[in-house]
Amino acid sequence: MPADFFPNASSPISCPVGVYDSGYGGLTVLRQLRRTLPELDYIYLGDSGRAPYGGRDVDTILDFAEQCVERLFAEGCRVVVVACHTVSCVALRHLQHRYGSAERRILGVTIPAAEAAVNRTRGHIGFVGTARTVASHTFRTEVRKLNAEVKVTEVPAPLLAPIVEEGWEDTEIARLAVQRYLAMFDGVDTLVLGCTHYPLLEREFQELTPAPVQVLNPAPEVAERFRAWRERHPGFAPAGSGRLRFLSSGDAARFAKHGARFLGEPISVVEHIAEQNGRLASSPEDSEPVGQVVR
Repeated sequence: MPADFFPNASSPISCPVGVYDSGYGGLTVLRQLRRTLPELDYIYLGDSGRAPYGGRDVDTILDFAEQCVERLFAEGCRVVVVACHTVSCVALRHLQHRYGSAERRILGVTIPAAEAAVNRTRGHIGFVGTARTVASHTFRTEVRKLNAEVKVTEVPAPLLAPIVEEGWEDTEIARLAVQRYLAMFDGVDTLVLGCTHYPLLEREFQELTPAPVQVLNPAPEVAERFRAWRERHPGFAPAGSGRLRFLSSGDAARFAKHGARFLGEPISVVEHIAEQNGRLASSPEDSEPVGQVVR
């Protein structure tokens, strides 16, 4: 059955959990959150019209992240889960300092991933992610805070997220790309999938990674950490009725079609948003200008 849906912001979900990603990948985190806490209401914002973030400069990522988080707070969220490794590695501290308060919280995916990896490793963790995520070295820093003796090898894999976005995860192209990136690791015992798109490639990683190596999809760990956090802070995400809203800065029909692969269930309605004067606002798709634009 399609995910239940509140039709518009004038009929808001009461204190929903905001989940934000640059595109579709964060839906794999939302999927696990809903399995763990199905009674909560959620609003998902996918900035697919400006994705991918992985090759963008830091200032642009900060600008986009601010706009997306502000929109979710404007929708009534009191807690936002940044379900994007690039934003979590580059912009999470900035967002927390700018918007975090006694009334609002912002959580990420990097620390749960690091904790899960340290708990499993025998001494050498591999991490595969976007170019910007790897360049930040945030994952390596978080691992060293937990255990300075653990070795971390980070490999950027800029082709993998676009392959998944195109729906090519079951093709030979995907398999060959994963194989090439895996060849850059030597001696790791735990491999972290450091992009929320990569769970759709988990089968390829499992089949192509040597048997002793554990492949870690952090999404279930993120959901479990959020469950424990909510128990300590119940007022930020009170129980609702399991309803969903979807916001996207990209093509709404495309988001519904491809997003269903990540979420694991149909998406019936997607609200289109677009940047207007530095903020993300509701914007019917047919309102976009056609042809040459002069301003």
